Amino acid sequence: MTTTITFRGTGDSQGVPRVYCECAVCEEARIGGGNNRRYRSSLQINDSETGVTWIDCGPDWGRQMEEAKLRRIDRMLITHAHFDHIGGLPEWYDVSRWSGERGTAYAPSEVIAEIQSRFPWLEARIDYIPFDDTLAIGRWDVTPWRVNHGKNGYSYAFKFVHRETRYIWVYCPDAIDLTEEQQKPLRDADLLILGTSFFHEPYPRESRSLYDVREALELIREWKPKRALFTHLSHDIDVNKQEVLPPHVQFATTGLRIELQ
Repeated sequence: MTTTITFRGTGDSQGVPRVYCECAVCEEARIGGGNNRRYRSSLQINDSETGVTWIDCGPDWGRQMEEAKLRRIDRMLITHAHFDHIGGLPEWYDVSRWSGERGTAYAPSEVIAEIQSRFPWLEARIDYIPFDDTLAIGRWDVTPWRVNHGKNGYSYAFKFVHRETRYIWVYCPDAIDLTEEQQKPLRDADLLILGTSFFHEPYPRESRSLYDVREALELIREWKPKRALFTHLSHDIDVNKQEVLPPHVQFATTGLRIELQ
């Protein structure tokens, strides 16, 4: 049995490059193959037993699927109902309509309610299954928990535990000011994927929605993951400058593939 994860999107809510911006990071992203080109955050999970699981369905989902050379997925997990995480659902609906296959989306009940209020017609082709407790996907047990998302309200993070090897990896793309209870599932993971939009965010705390890199590095020293990857990156971050991070931490890049042990 093999499981791999591939970063199909590593950008924040606006992606990189910004249409309005001519900073060095955005200009590099405009060059074909630029390392800093980033779609909205999403993750592709390939498992030899259970097929393709996708986390979040932002407005770049169609292009991400093209780059992955995929025409279908087996299931979707959704962290929260912000546009950069659900804006691609109408496109997935269209895929389901033309292929004749119904989509299957797992999300916490309150997230499903928000999606249904915005896109009520998607239920004609997509089945929403409440994901409030542990979900088994093959040999992985996946547990969601609610996390603070600053001025943007709430999101959910997902903890994956392999039933046999006990390998643990965590996906937490949108969070800030986590309580002690919310931090517990983030401790001692084999792999931690955490959202950090800015290297140092200078804006007032009440206006923010994610940790910045400096804050995240302090928390990583406390949480002690074996390896950590930062995603949900704005144009403030140049992924070509990995040397600013400790050896076991790196900025995720589009197409980065990791085989889980």
